[in-house]
Amino acid sequence: MDITTVVGIILGTILVIFGIIFDLEDPALFVFKNLGNFIDLPSIFIVLGGTLSAVIASYPLNALKQIPKHFKILISGNKYNPMEYIDLLVEFSQVARKNGLLALEEMANKQTEPFFKQSIMLIVDATDPEKVKSMLNNDLDYLAERHSDSVGIYEKASAVAPAFGMIGTLIGLVNMLKNMNLESGSGGSSSLGADMSVALITTFYGCVLANLIFSPIAKKLSIRNDEEYLCKQIIIEGVLSIQSGENPKFMKEKLISYLSQRERELALNGSANNTKGNEKNKD
Repeated sequence: MDITTVVGIILGTILVIFGIIFDLEDPALFVFKNLGNFIDLPSIFIVLGGTLSAVIASYPLNALKQIPKHFKILISGNKYNPMEYIDLLVEFSQVARKNGLLALEEMANKQTEPFFKQSIMLIVDATDPEKVKSMLNNDLDYLAERHSDSVGIYEKASAVAPAFGMIGTLIGLVNMLKNMNLESGSGGSSSLGADMSVALITTFYGCVLANLIFSPIAKKLSIRNDEEYLCKQIIIEGVLSIQSGENPKFMKEKLISYLSQRERELALNGSANNTKGNEKNKD
């Protein structure tokens, strides 16, 4: 489970509230009544309602239905470990070199990851290597496009929230200037503070929504996409290597090259430790 996004949003909210109620003259006291100054229903309707409306208007219903799934992805953690797939592909490669590609069918049926299973079954069915590569790359392109649409929902919200904050600011300023021109001085002064409040708080709401909620969600979903995309790139390269009959050791070194330098070092150290352990067992 990965709760960093939730923790970050909660921590940011707490720090903003702390900044609102903190008494600079007497740090030991907190002015909780200041929170009331930042609660304004018209501003909430303008910014939150406007942002949600803009997102709904921008995306089809099928895309919006995926939003609950997005929050599950945010806290579920990384399900794609590149080294697990590399080790699994090496195991499949060793079996294929020893018993042939048909021997992989039973092993493939035990896999729970649909893309991995599909990839192995394509080479078991003796599909042309170019067709295998084309089909799997098409699936990968569709995956990237689908995930890009999901991230785009929150990037859109992050972009329009400050804009609706500015719209609220303009509404407040227009009302304030109109009321200032009233012939009755009391009428203008009585609503001046309320109008100015709407003008400023809507900008505050827009910035908070964009930078504390929508933008972090978009970034985390983008990271999850990159993790899945990398693993599926490794699967495609590994499956094509198995089909061409490459040496498992060489294939592993090639697949490890997809990883970052730190991950490569950990993978190579792990392989070295396993080799030493096997030698000790033999002794």
